[in-house]
Amino acid sequence: MRKRISLLAVCGLAAVALATTPAHAADPEFRLAGPAETGLRPHPGAGGQPQKTSVEFRVLNGTDKTFDRQSTFTIDLTPLKGVADVTLAEHQSSDCTLTATAVTCKRWALWTGDSTVVDLKLSAAKDSTVGATADLTLTGKAEGATFKAATTKVRVGGPDLVLEPAALKAEQKPGDKQDLPIIFANKGTDPVRGVVLEVRTTHGIGLVERYDNCSYSEDTGADRPWNTGWTTAQCLLEGEYLPGKVYGVEGALTLKAAPHAFVDAVTYAVYANGDQPKADKLRKPAAGKQLTLKERAPKASAQVVDLDPWNNVQEFDFATRNTADLVATPVSLKGKAGETVRADFGFRNNGPAWVAYLRSGEDVARTDIVIPAGAKVTKVPERCQGVNADGTHREQTLGAPRYFCSTGHVVGEKENFAYPFELKIESVVEDAKGSVSVGQWTPGGTQPQQWDPNHANNKAALVINAKGGGTTPSPTPTGSATPSASATPTATPTASATPGSGTGAKANGNLASTGTSAETIAFGGAALVAAGGALVLAFRRKAAGRA
Repeated sequence: MRKRISLLAVCGLAAVALATTPAHAADPEFRLAGPAETGLRPHPGAGGQPQKTSVEFRVLNGTDKTFDRQSTFTIDLTPLKGVADVTLAEHQSSDCTLTATAVTCKRWALWTGDSTVVDLKLSAAKDSTVGATADLTLTGKAEGATFKAATTKVRVGGPDLVLEPAALKAEQKPGDKQDLPIIFANKGTDPVRGVVLEVRTTHGIGLVERYDNCSYSEDTGADRPWNTGWTTAQCLLEGEYLPGKVYGVEGALTLKAAPHAFVDAVTYAVYANGDQPKADKLRKPAAGKQLTLKERAPKASAQVVDLDPWNNVQEFDFATRNTADLVATPVSLKGKAGETVRADFGFRNNGPAWVAYLRSGEDVARTDIVIPAGAKVTKVPERCQGVNADGTHREQTLGAPRYFCSTGHVVGEKENFAYPFELKIESVVEDAKGSVSVGQWTPGGTQPQQWDPNHANNKAALVINAKGGGTTPSPTPTGSATPSASATPTATPTASATPGSGTGAKANGNLASTGTSAETIAFGGAALVAAGGALVLAFRRKAAGRA
């Protein structure tokens, strides 16, 4: 007998099947990015050779997973015909090919974050005219994903602000003043309407004057250690600045070395209004005077004429004759067997100078802590690591006989460094002695810094149960039946340095060199990059006595 299945039953089964089919998540969308606009030097360029301009396109994977399918990216070059010539940069992070009409790149995976798709080199075409424009658009496709396209407007010609380097004196003393002359030219093809002058100085040097058409800010954010300590001034100079003309600032701009100056820097730049980097917390003074510009007679310059922001910016280093006295902090503890005591080990900078290694980001100083006999370290702060008694590497951090603690790349004037430890008194040893030392990094410990004027106070005693009875500190409970003692009432939970009294904003941004006196510091060049409205200052430093 043939069994019959009703239409209603079939529909019911289909509904169940649909209900049990898993739903697919929406395809991820990846954003493509490139410069909003790029200008090209008119053909043939300086020296009769076309000058190439770099254009980079990138892809942003904003998800938390790697997209592991092949993606294909395409740039249609037909709009550039008669406007610009295109070549691929020598090194590419993607598999890219170039034809007369398109650039095609393949990526086998898209990792999370931002990555480069293609680097192009553009130059003005032979028969192009000033003012000619074209759109350069990057698109992408992949199975299971969508892409948001990016377009860059390419233009032949444009303004080009070129800033002359100022004749500044590198060697100085605290309190010295010198003028900062600002002279620039527009060596492009188009006028500029409104110019912003930006002057940035490190913690030990600053501008004396204040003007009503300038805004001032201090970068003091604790989450931005590479910028903290810089002061920024941005001045809007209204007017039209014509191609082929040279302009100079009318009004004093005076740089003054602070009492705590050591090795400092200034960067100064001019931008078309709207292109300047963003500065936080800008404030305007009520000075009652304006900074202005005046046209000057042009003069010969060896600087290459080009349409890029590199020649908008200049940078200069200062070496101030000064010293910074690092003083190790003595510690005396007492406790009974089985008790846990707390103590801050560290040092202070008696100044007068601040010291920072912004060129390399290396630690200014190391604190070397030798633990007295009978005590075992049970809690170690950040920036500290346990080592063997001879200073060699040790796998376990807790219970080590010796510790090395780092400062980070800045030590401010009058700044205290306190590293909070906890030690368990396993056995009472009368007058158990260790030490706290501060100085320059060495493979086995520390040695005094050459800019430190008093090496005798670089080492201090660390004593537990001193003869005659120690009274600093008295034991206090840390938990059930576990008393402890505290060396000072100001222990910090993360061992991060805190500014001492009278310092004002937290010191940062200096450029001192390890193991070199202030009189003989060797300066490395700085790379300045102005792109996308952001100015990045990359420092490097010559280090002595460092492996």
